[in-house]
Amino acid sequence: MRTQVAIIGAGPAGLLLSCLLHRAGIASVVLERAPSEHVRARQRAGVLEQGSVEMLRELGLGGAIAQRGIEQRVLDFRFDGLSHRLDFHAASGGRSVWVYPQYEVVSDLMGLHARGGAPILYEAPVTCLEGLDGKHPVVHFTHGGVAGTLECDHVAGCDGFHGISRTALDPATLQIHECVYPFGWLGILAQAQAPTNEITWGCHDEGFAMLSIRTPEVTRLYLQCRPDENPHDWPDARIWEALHRRLDVPGMPPIREGQILQKGVTAMRSYQCEPMQRGRLYLAGDAAHIVPPTGAKGLNSAMADVKVLAAALTAYHRDADGAALQAYTRTCMSRMWQVHRFAAGLCAMAHRFPQESSFAQRLRRADLIAMTGTDTGRRHFSENFTGLPIQA
Repeated sequence: MRTQVAIIGAGPAGLLLSCLLHRAGIASVVLERAPSEHVRARQRAGVLEQGSVEMLRELGLGGAIAQRGIEQRVLDFRFDGLSHRLDFHAASGGRSVWVYPQYEVVSDLMGLHARGGAPILYEAPVTCLEGLDGKHPVVHFTHGGVAGTLECDHVAGCDGFHGISRTALDPATLQIHECVYPFGWLGILAQAQAPTNEITWGCHDEGFAMLSIRTPEVTRLYLQCRPDENPHDWPDARIWEALHRRLDVPGMPPIREGQILQKGVTAMRSYQCEPMQRGRLYLAGDAAHIVPPTGAKGLNSAMADVKVLAAALTAYHRDADGAALQAYTRTCMSRMWQVHRFAAGLCAMAHRFPQESSFAQRLRRADLIAMTGTDTGRRHFSENFTGLPIQA
């Protein structure tokens, strides 16, 4: 088999890249190790920035977001026993975010492919990447128990942190920048109506908590916990008691309880590899960087990478201009370090650290007051939360 761009991974990054290339008349083949049913059913939270929504609208998927997404304009920070509502829509000049789970994005993009997109091979794990430093890379894979090869001009590694693409970077030039946080999130999916339509953060003395909406009848909630915590140590009663303590404040409706459908612990880290490319291999999304979930930047950062990469590949294949591909790492990382700064800063501000001094606690509180209580703080948060510009 031969194509212009081999895409490894059929998550949102790989599917979006294939759709953008198809629209530009550039051939691609997507190789995905998991079955299509598994890809479609992966449970991930999802908050889409303004720019991410605009990308999907340009592909004709705006109707699905308008029908099933929930536009958000305000984030309610709760600390000192009070509600501090930050209107990021107003402070950013009219930009919003949308609650739209990642599986919905994947389902929409899979549907777009089914209506006439590039080929996708599911249950086709990649076993080897060959010739990345030459002009014609070869991707080795298996499909249906049979070994196959895919010759191409470029390879896009969209297969996540544990995929083969990240391991193919040149160890002689690779730099890893990483911060592992001493806490995690206990994520809860509950059959319960949210008491408010606004994303709500509880920055409490005992730890962080968050309320988000999945659907009108299903709520997504999070509690700060130890990164090695066993979810079974959190019976339902303990979960609801902690959520009430950290999120309920006078004058606002309390958390509504319901059946807990799912719970699990996620450890938190910030990670960035440098460079994000080797020869004709280019990484996008979690293959290149990980952010803590504060700020909702994981999916959006992957989509930003893809927009840059699609434009660079289009310039190469249409106009024989490889300058943007050569600058891919520099272009992505100039934005990505600002994203890391925002996400890591929010993470440090909102969470209580083990053995934290009273001085550090007061600094975190001062940061919260400055962010929610001043025009400068509100504007800075809002511009970053709704999404920085993408230089593609």
